[in-house]
Amino acid sequence: MRLRHKKNAENDVLNNPFCINTSKDNNNLVSNNYLDLKEIFKNENPICLELGMGKGQFVIEMSKKYKDFNFIGVEKSATIVLKAIDKLSSLNEDINDTSLSSAYPNLRFMCENIENLKYVFSPHSIHKIFLNFSDPWPKKRHENRRLTHHNFLSLYEELLQKDSILEFKTDNKLLFDYSLEEINNSNFKLLQYTYDLHNDSTMNKDNIMTEYEYKFSSLGNKICKLIAKI
Repeated sequence: MRLRHKKNAENDVLNNPFCINTSKDNNNLVSNNYLDLKEIFKNENPICLELGMGKGQFVIEMSKKYKDFNFIGVEKSATIVLKAIDKLSSLNEDINDTSLSSAYPNLRFMCENIENLKYVFSPHSIHKIFLNFSDPWPKKRHENRRLTHHNFLSLYEELLQKDSILEFKTDNKLLFDYSLEEINNSNFKLLQYTYDLHNDSTMNKDNIMTEYEYKFSSLGNKICKLIAKI
């Protein structure tokens, strides 16, 4: 189902104090053409990205659980970013938008195309990348849009620090098989994988579920997961 675009969503995101503005004329956030992450988070904690965060449930829960890490949820649709802000606000009804960023000092949202992240983050500045239930783009002619395509893996390699981790979850077995092959043909080293996450006691330990994970697993779909290191 196509998501209805919210009028003025882009401006609402750019003006929301909880969202990172990647505009290059924002001198308060940008240093040497890259985001000044220390200035944004007011600390030097490791940075973790969820690419294609959807409505934000996963990245919100991760930020609550791991206070010594900074999390950025990235989504290209401003309308979806606003839904993530709404979700966070609904969990904290006594906090207004202005103070929401102070209540979650280690969490921010960003409206940006993933292809542009190499212009946003300095090389090898990211500690971990999460890909959760990415669009499978099943048609062969759309293969290069899959977030585990080798072009994207090269981008992640450029963003991630040495010995950093990429995690990927999906209920789409064909996409998962494709992703395993792409990982094995890349500079990433495959560490672990499973075709049935929720029945894998090792890999399911401390698992935080996304909205889609709840939905698909409730329908009986098995969840696949891989962990790779660069």
